[in-house]
Amino acid sequence: MAGGEVLRQNLPEKLEESPSGANELHVLAVDDSLVDRKVIERLLKISSCKVTVVESGTRALQYLGLDGDKKSSIGFDSVKVNLIMTDYSMPGMTGYDLLKKIKESSVFREIPVVIMSSENILTRIDRCLEEGAEDFLLKPVKLSDVRRLKDFIMRGEVKEGEKRCCKRSRSEDCSPSSMTHPCDSSLLSSLSSSSVLSPLSPSTLSSKKSRL
Repeated sequence: MAGGEVLRQNLPEKLEESPSGANELHVLAVDDSLVDRKVIERLLKISSCKVTVVESGTRALQYLGLDGDKKSSIGFDSVKVNLIMTDYSMPGMTGYDLLKKIKESSVFREIPVVIMSSENILTRIDRCLEEGAEDFLLKPVKLSDVRRLKDFIMRGEVKEGEKRCCKRSRSEDCSPSSMTHPCDSSLLSSLSSSSVLSPLSPSTLSSKKSRL
């Protein structure tokens, strides 16, 4: 497959593009659209992120070593991924299917996953958030949203204990009165900004907060 060959040729270079640093964020971006991949890659690079782009959920699983086939694995197991951004509508494996695979993994389930879509479908948004997605962004992705996500993830790196306690999957262990979820401010500011990609209605926001 031509796309697969391109990925194999370019991947080592992509991993070395950004200089290493303590505050560097490595993002795995997944989208079957070449145009959308280029857009999100550019936005992430402008935001000083290291970027790896793949064209399908299957390739993302291969990169992470979750496809169960060592022969097809690209072989960068030691590379740390801080954030996964994936399109929802993709042939073969949807972004929702990829999200489920990642959250089922004991190794990668703590990595924040952001779903992107050009369709504003509330049932789809709710389903992804319920499955553990960190956010749901409406395309076209904007620079302000990428920076918002980076700021949130970097705060989580600094306050790992707080982030771990406040994960939605463990919300029953957290005391609402003793801790504020680190993404509350991001969610509230996103609702008042025209550049927000996450079309959360008040009911959706309430539902998401109830899981924290």
